[in-house]
Amino acid sequence: MEVTLTTPALLFPALSLLLLAFTNRFLSLASLIRNLKSVYKTTHSHLVYGQIQNLRTRLFLIRNMQAFGIASMFSCVLCMFMIYAGWQTAGTIIFGLSLILLMISMALSLWEIQISVNALELELSDLEQDEEIAPLDSKA
Repeated sequence: MEVTLTTPALLFPALSLLLLAFTNRFLSLASLIRNLKSVYKTTHSHLVYGQIQNLRTRLFLIRNMQAFGIASMFSCVLCMFMIYAGWQTAGTIIFGLSLILLMISMALSLWEIQISVNALELELSDLEQDEEIAPLDSKA
C-alpha cells in the first residue's frame, strides 16, 4: 500500500472529533465528582464514596484515551513529515503505528462506556428495589 501525504490527513477530522468527545466526557465527570464530593462531605455515604471511586477509574481511562488519541494524531503528523522528507517506508510504518494508537484509544473508550453502563445499571436496580418495596408499604 502506498501512503501519500493525504492518507494520514484523512484521520485528522476523526481524531479531532474523538478528542472533543473525550474532553466532554472528562468535563462532565469532573463536574459530577465535584458534586458527589460535596455530598459525601455532608453524608459520608458509602454509596457515594463507591460512585466516586468508579468515577476515578473512568477518569483514568479517559486520560489514557486522550493520551493515545493525541499520540495517534502526533504520529499522523510525523508520518506526513516522513513522507514529505522522502522516507516513504518510515512514513508507512509510522502511519501504521498511528492506526494502532487510535485502536487502543477506541478500545479504552469502549471499556469506559462499559463501566459507565454497569454503574448506571446498579443505580437503576436500587431504584427498582425501592419501587418494589414502596407499593407494599402503602398497602399496609
